[in-house]
Amino acid sequence: MPASFIELDLPGVYEIVPQKHEDDRGLFMEVFRESDFARQGLPSSWVQDNQSLSRQPGTLRGLHYQSPPMAQDKLVRVTKGSILDVAVDIRKGSPTYGHWIGIVISAEKFNQVLVPKGFAHGFVTLEPDTEVQYKVSAYYSPEHDRTISHDDPDIRIDWNLDGNAPILSDKDAHAPRLGEQDTGFVYQGALTEADT
Repeated sequence: MPASFIELDLPGVYEIVPQKHEDDRGLFMEVFRESDFARQGLPSSWVQDNQSLSRQPGTLRGLHYQSPPMAQDKLVRVTKGSILDVAVDIRKGSPTYGHWIGIVISAEKFNQVLVPKGFAHGFVTLEPDTEVQYKVSAYYSPEHDRTISHDDPDIRIDWNLDGNAPILSDKDAHAPRLGEQDTGFVYQGALTEADT
């Protein structure tokens, strides 16, 4: 049985829940099947797999994106622990420009999130020793690597930190606001069935 694809409140961002096959030994599942993504008209060409380990809860990575022509689609899953995963629309002219969506991704639930090009991505860990794995559709390019401030007052993401300061890299701690940069993304209109 194919995975479930649930489009979230930001069009183009999907939660994906693989079908699990369980018995007394444990479980088996297909975490990615190209034909399922193709049927949905979603990106399915991945060139790089990344993995992060965050020792402490409250570790925040993001908001990150790569500018064109090295823009990346991302398929994110958690293999240990859990995260609040966030996507932000950074396409100029989009009706949801600057809007964000957050969803809990966990090893227990086995769910994933697809973050398409034109969206910044970040997450905060909710448990110790959380492992995140994600596929990307373009190679890492330092010249195109961009960061947006996690606490940009124009975006106002609720990271659910209960007033605690997040654990940040130096790069993320000094990231500019969205309004201070040209992301290189322009809204091209919503896709129709004829486009897929």
